[in-house]
Amino acid sequence: MAPIKVTKICCIGAGYVGGPTCAVIAVKCPHIKVTIVDLNQSRIDAWNSPDFKLPIYEPGLENVVREARGRNLFFSTNVDAAIEEADLIFVSVNTPTKKSGVGAGSAADLNYVELATRRIATVANSSKIVVEKSTVPCRTAESMRTILEANSKPNCRFDILSNPEFLAEGTAITDLFNPDRVLIGSLQTPEGLSACNSLSAVYANWVPQERILTVGLWSSELSKLAANAMLAQRISSINALSAICEATGANIDEVAHAIGYDSRVGPKFLKASVGFGGSCFQKDILNLVYLSESCHLPEVAAYWRQVVEMNEYQKRRFSKRVVDTLFNTITGKRIAVLGFAFKADTGDTRESAAITLIKDFHSERALVNIYDPQVEHNQIWSDLADAIPQTPVDSIKKQVTICSSALEACKDAEAVVIATEWKEFREIDWEAVYAGMNKPAFVFDGRLLIDADKLRKIGFKVTTIGRAEVA
Repeated sequence: MAPIKVTKICCIGAGYVGGPTCAVIAVKCPHIKVTIVDLNQSRIDAWNSPDFKLPIYEPGLENVVREARGRNLFFSTNVDAAIEEADLIFVSVNTPTKKSGVGAGSAADLNYVELATRRIATVANSSKIVVEKSTVPCRTAESMRTILEANSKPNCRFDILSNPEFLAEGTAITDLFNPDRVLIGSLQTPEGLSACNSLSAVYANWVPQERILTVGLWSSELSKLAANAMLAQRISSINALSAICEATGANIDEVAHAIGYDSRVGPKFLKASVGFGGSCFQKDILNLVYLSESCHLPEVAAYWRQVVEMNEYQKRRFSKRVVDTLFNTITGKRIAVLGFAFKADTGDTRESAAITLIKDFHSERALVNIYDPQVEHNQIWSDLADAIPQTPVDSIKKQVTICSSALEACKDAEAVVIATEWKEFREIDWEAVYAGMNKPAFVFDGRLLIDADKLRKIGFKVTTIGRAEVA
């Protein structure tokens, strides 16, 4: 079969994946009309805002949207019109971990995927290529195909592809412009391979052909989960070693540096921290756990679950270290938490370690000041309300204050906790911070960000993750 030449793309879902991915496609493929749709009116309004105050913070994203919006890139709530005119449809909706029912706590909630798939089947009057962009469990494409075929109109054909994203928040635009690889999975039938060639041709406008990997549908779906699980495993491994370093007097930075020099290991993802966060790692590992359990592989499930359990342990261990160092109590003491996003260069707070730390400090009846340069205040209050559901937000606000600068957050505090590796925290006027704090003044570096010796010379008591206490 000759591949379809794609001239119009629809992306269902204007979130962290669909928005940046399809905006870059529009920039790199000016001959293709790209329409990103979402039922959330306020989100679409933000994508269309005259001052480009976009709903997502991602370095370089604004420039991409400025270049293509109104030319061949459009944002709309008219889902049906976009589906109807598209040759190729990306399904890029949220797939959170289920909170109730079968598989609660580990399985992915595919409700939004199913709703999007049913909408495509209802609206489409011509054949379409439908592409899984959301992170989904293995064989989700089979369910999508069943729904589409059962509800399709006469002479409407749907070919399903898997095209998982491998973006890192904070470098997503760079990753999209110059990807390590683009993975496309298809059924190994003439029709499936033809659809695969159609999507490959879109990416070939800027991605070298040798980086476009084409595989079977199920391999593509599993590869996404496996990649994130392996990366998270490295983080949990180095964090486990950081606990040993603190107990033995070794330095986790030096250990990681030595390990990373082994070409079989490499240096990436060997930075100890207070724990990983974000929308993908924990969710994808738990997906893998559920898949393993469903396949009657309990030992495999237990292996991958331990990666998540180690991450939770690292967060609990760090917050306990704060309490222990502050003379075994933080009741009534003011603690400045610098950073709320799960990592630097993003406004995303999902599964952020800062949330767990603040929850722990709140339960110890500490007073907490928070500063993050990108996270909206409403998002912080929403996350804390979810994390501390038994306490009304008004009561949380009696103990927690959101500040407009790092200096403000640190004023009159007993301790500073670095929870996110924002560059500006490295460049703070630490002498001014010290002057404004209660004494002794403590700093707890959960991101290996600061020069501990420099701060000790100023007068701080510094505790760094992965290093023993300094007397």
